[in-house]
Amino acid sequence: MHDDGCANLQCHSNAIVDEPEKPRPARDEIVWGKTPDGQVFRVPTTHDVLTALFHPAYAKSHLDIVSLSLLGFQLVLFYFLSRAVSKRFFLFYFIFWRAAYNAGLGWVLTKQSKKRWIVREVQRLGWLDETRCPAMRRWIRAQLAGKMGKDYSFDDLPLEYNTWLLFRQLVDVILLNDFLAYCMFAFASFRVPEGLSLPVHVLRWIGGISLIVFNIWVKTEAHNVVKDYGWYWGDCFFQRGALVFDGVFELAPHPMYSVGYAGYYGLSLIVGSYPVLFVSLTAHAAQFAFLIFFENPHIERMYGQRKPIAVRKPLLSDGISKPRQVSGKEMPVSGTYHDDSMSESTPAATEGETASESELETETEADAMPTPESHPRHGRKPSVVCGAMADSGGRESRHPVSQHDLHHKYFRRDVVILHNIDLLRSSDFMLVLLIFYLCVMSCLPTLSHRTTLMLHFVHACAWCTFHSFGLGLLLRAQSQSKFIVGHFLKNYHYPPNDNGDGAVQEAFTNWKAIYNTSLCMTYISLGGLAWKTYSLPDMWSEGDALLRHTLGALFIGLHAWAARESYEVLGVFGWFYGDFFAEDFPAHLEYTGIFRYLDNPELMSGASFLGLALISGSKLVGFLAVMRFVSHCWFLKTVENPHMRKLYGESLRKEAGFVKVIKNVATKNARLLESRAGRHAPDIKRVAKEVKGTFDKVFEETADVVEEFLAKSKPKISEVVQETKVLLQQSRERLIITRVANDLSSCDIAKYKLSIFPNQFGDKRFHLGEPIHVQWQAPQGHSRKDWVGIYRAPNKSTLVTKTSSFGKWLPVYDEEWDGDVPLNSNHRVSSKSLESETGTLTFRGSTLPWKVGQYEVRYHHDGKYNVLSMDGPFEVYGRSKLMRTRPLDFDSVKECLAHIVPLCLDNDPSLIPLSCGGTGTTETSSDADGANADGRDLDDFTFWSEGQAKRISTAIREAFDVEYAPEVIMADANLTTLAKRILVSKQLLVNS
Repeated sequence: MHDDGCANLQCHSNAIVDEPEKPRPARDEIVWGKTPDGQVFRVPTTHDVLTALFHPAYAKSHLDIVSLSLLGFQLVLFYFLSRAVSKRFFLFYFIFWRAAYNAGLGWVLTKQSKKRWIVREVQRLGWLDETRCPAMRRWIRAQLAGKMGKDYSFDDLPLEYNTWLLFRQLVDVILLNDFLAYCMFAFASFRVPEGLSLPVHVLRWIGGISLIVFNIWVKTEAHNVVKDYGWYWGDCFFQRGALVFDGVFELAPHPMYSVGYAGYYGLSLIVGSYPVLFVSLTAHAAQFAFLIFFENPHIERMYGQRKPIAVRKPLLSDGISKPRQVSGKEMPVSGTYHDDSMSESTPAATEGETASESELETETEADAMPTPESHPRHGRKPSVVCGAMADSGGRESRHPVSQHDLHHKYFRRDVVILHNIDLLRSSDFMLVLLIFYLCVMSCLPTLSHRTTLMLHFVHACAWCTFHSFGLGLLLRAQSQSKFIVGHFLKNYHYPPNDNGDGAVQEAFTNWKAIYNTSLCMTYISLGGLAWKTYSLPDMWSEGDALLRHTLGALFIGLHAWAARESYEVLGVFGWFYGDFFAEDFPAHLEYTGIFRYLDNPELMSGASFLGLALISGSKLVGFLAVMRFVSHCWFLKTVENPHMRKLYGESLRKEAGFVKVIKNVATKNARLLESRAGRHAPDIKRVAKEVKGTFDKVFEETADVVEEFLAKSKPKISEVVQETKVLLQQSRERLIITRVANDLSSCDIAKYKLSIFPNQFGDKRFHLGEPIHVQWQAPQGHSRKDWVGIYRAPNKSTLVTKTSSFGKWLPVYDEEWDGDVPLNSNHRVSSKSLESETGTLTFRGSTLPWKVGQYEVRYHHDGKYNVLSMDGPFEVYGRSKLMRTRPLDFDSVKECLAHIVPLCLDNDPSLIPLSCGGTGTTETSSDADGANADGRDLDDFTFWSEGQAKRISTAIREAFDVEYAPEVIMADANLTTLAKRILVSKQLLVNS
């Protein structure tokens, strides 16, 4: 029922993790505790709640009397109320006490764990201050001293310990009433289930009693392990040693919250009531919520250690990577090496188990001394990359192999269920497609023939649209900006010296699979629609049935022949539009085979659509045939032809053989017709030219209108998109409750000043991540809750800030705040001087804006949003003037990264590269870790969190116009590797 995370903190004399279990300390052995401010004190003996409350030899405090009265009140009500009324009353009564436990205590303990709220409230109210509240202090002293033993001295113990003793009195009231209210509700719901045999009833009672006895044993053993210190969350108030594993906490995960609630289900079995069972399940779920939202976060705060991400530790102790040779007698060795650098997020507090399955080792008197704090469709000429690859391989072999590098070699944003889905990866695309089809098929009701027909029609239209327009736009983006290759460069890690070949190959491989899937689905969906609309004719010899089937079969055969001929000429490279991706293929055109006669034989793919329309006799299939022809014409005009002109230029022929022959025949026939027409020849020629001119004019005007529409729409659409982004950003910033002060009349705004210190060049321009120093000035007697925030400029309101700073703020007196909560300390000295107070604030790390743009700083009054002074605007930039003028080469890129990376890592010497002045060791590193760090690459860097990798990604995007996912940054974690990656990306993407 009680604490499982803190509650498993038990006291052992001189116990150390992983050592043999030693005898527990004797009862009279002194146990020491330490307050957050470092005060060490002797922890007095305490008694469990049942002994202290029900044993007549122990004195009863006023709160004990309240507890006993409330318990007796429940028993009296249960005796006098009818069962129906009792059931309802005790249900709501139990809900009240369960809410007080899980919600109330959870909220209070969370605040105490984070900000020592309970202790500070006692300080603020002066309950234990003899000069401020002597009567309250005497009453509390009497309540606590009467319950404690002879070794308890109220005056000699720190405030934190006495506050904890007072808090546990409140906990006793809640827990005992919660337990009894549940029992009363269960007893009021007792019934004998009908239709069960006697053996079943006996088994039901035996099972229920067994579960209850097991529950009691778990609770008793848990208390024997954790004592009152853990039972009442003592480590929220003071500390008593280190974590070890022991006792019942090795039985099951979170035993106090899992098997420790077996009694609920045992009592549900005995009373034979479903309402009791469901109430038990709900209460048990609430207890798990208590674990998730308070216990585990508290344990991580108290006992967790920050561990760096992307640390390269050699797998071999001698730091040399050697190929492993397995002899016939040698068994394969499983991967038993464990490295914290594998994790992509900060690990949990303890390893192997959660901290909530641990216990606390107690410091005995001997340990109590305080210690310091510690192609057509073809490509260009092939590039020579073998040397680079060989060099890469050679260099890699000279570096020690680390688990970090092995991890990113074998794992690259793999899909786990639906996490890391990427629709440009063919496997993910097919997975989503399969799930979608299965979901739709499972949800479809019984449909009429007409509805089924329309469903097949919509399905075929969707695939036709996706294949022509969806993939067409994707391919056009690839032609214009290497979009697909850029996507893989951004999101996936590749070996540093592969010159971008890995990204190109993976992008092309996935494109081929997606294109082939789409092509197949286009024809399958069309075939499905034609099948649903087809019916065998009653009479083949009457009407046009036989003719339709014959022509349809011929059209389908024509398409099959044209596709086969095209494939024989293009090969697999041209079939999949390889010249959009691979630039190392020879760039030349060969007009052979079917391409000798036609420029775009792919248009014949519409012949099969027309053939199926004729065979089925369906207007829906006929519509699809027209749609297919129009969409493919759009694809040729918008996607393929522009790319061919860009790639091959003037080497493209103007007319295909078929068109040339038809034109020659038409010209000869026109001359023959003109010679035979006699005097009417000029009129016929004029009319023919007019008709041709009319058609040409209509076509050109239509094309001009469409192009003009698209040209005008593109900037407008871009503008609308940009405005939408701005509006969304502004609406997000305005999602705050603006608190305004009413005492501004007493403030002389003219005496408040705020100024930004310029950078080293004398202007108010700061690089992303560069600390910003702000000087403030305020009159004597100003509010100690004043604060300064950074906001985007311009901000319309200059009197009241109505947007959120998103954590980009600092209090004027940082030492008087705990996070975002003022301490309300009463021990503040106010100067009598008439001079204004001044100070300097430094924005760094998470308090800095990590987006380029114009910003301003604002001075706010008394923890509210009234603006007393402001300064700005100042600019946050991502690309320096030097980078704009210098050529983009390896040295310049690496130099820029050497400036960016330390800023994004908060200039933490344990994280930044050794080449930038880093130390290579972290505050949590062991001696062995330090040795590994000393031998690491001078350009390696690490992270405390993924957020720092996001910062580097943002800074690189602003500086070099290339974007990488944080996972890629963490996989590289090296200045040289990252600089090479940026150069390869610029070569592949910018030069496209």
